[in-house]
Amino acid sequence: MRREIITTADGSKTIHIVDWNEQYHSKHGAIQETYHVFIKSGLHLFENRSVTILEVGFGTGLNALITLLEAKKQNLEITYTGVEAYPVATEELEQLNYISELNAGAIAKEFQFMHQCKWDSDVLVTEGFVLHKQQKDFRDLGFENSFDLIYFDAFGARVQPELWTENIFLSMFNALSKKGVLVTYSAKGSVRRAMQAVGFAVERLPGPPGKREMLRALKP
Repeated sequence: MRREIITTADGSKTIHIVDWNEQYHSKHGAIQETYHVFIKSGLHLFENRSVTILEVGFGTGLNALITLLEAKKQNLEITYTGVEAYPVATEELEQLNYISELNAGAIAKEFQFMHQCKWDSDVLVTEGFVLHKQQKDFRDLGFENSFDLIYFDAFGARVQPELWTENIFLSMFNALSKKGVLVTYSAKGSVRRAMQAVGFAVERLPGPPGKREMLRALKP
């Protein structure tokens, strides 16, 4: 499928899949979306502790990068598992501008290392941040009671409805520890009902720029 780099409304870039008319991040602001959905509504629930995170859709690494930045502010030790079926090509990553837009030059090497480090291994990116990348289909996850927080950042249900089903969310429910949290940019009624059907307590929250709502799910 044809892909191109586009600039989103907040100045940060993302990858646009032309054939699907779908982006890796919101065209209304890639960085803004990450902060609103995954950081403000997810990571900020934790402070002064160790946190295990699963990202479903590692993609450009933007969510992991901002998590690293925020973890230092919140005194968090992070173990971050990123799952991605189709890793982003190096030539595409080189065109993204997250480091400059975030004024994060101090960790530019760490961000580069996130993409260059081995898959299927625990890798120390920096003190207090361990990354474990897995290249696999989201439907092949087999985690049990392993994570405090899930960033569910798959492509939208319009183009990949198979990733937003009860079976997928049962896998997510099983992967979370008790009182674990899942956050996603989606607010579709079918997604909320699928989450509720497998046992999640689901709440609607105000969405990021360009979206009225998003969803946060709690494992009781």
